Amino acid sequence: MRRDVFQAIADPIRRDIIELLATESLSVNDVAEKFEISRPAISKHLKILNECGIIDYEQKGRERLCQIQPQNLIPAFLWIKQYNQLWEDRIDSFENYINQIQTKNDNNE
Repeated sequence: MRRDVFQAIADPIRRDIIELLATESLSVNDVAEKFEISRPAISKHLKILNECGIIDYEQKGRERLCQIQPQNLIPAFLWIKQYNQLWEDRIDSFENYINQIQTKNDNNE
């Protein structure tokens, strides 16, 4: 079964792993040491990230290094980006509403 990028980023632990690997390649053990869950649980998350194409493994001696494949996050980025303006508009609208309330309260004092 081929998974997609949205399955990869759906879990907060997988998002943390992506963030961790964005700065450096790490062995499976190094990744597992950064979390308070079992190594088998981390291996399962890494397997899902690999199936989604978000990470690849590189064999270095006896270790397998996990490497991020950031280009495969682009579909999620593009999907989220389309809603960026919508949320900015809503936040701006809310900020204007708060400012109106504050102005009204200041004038009534």
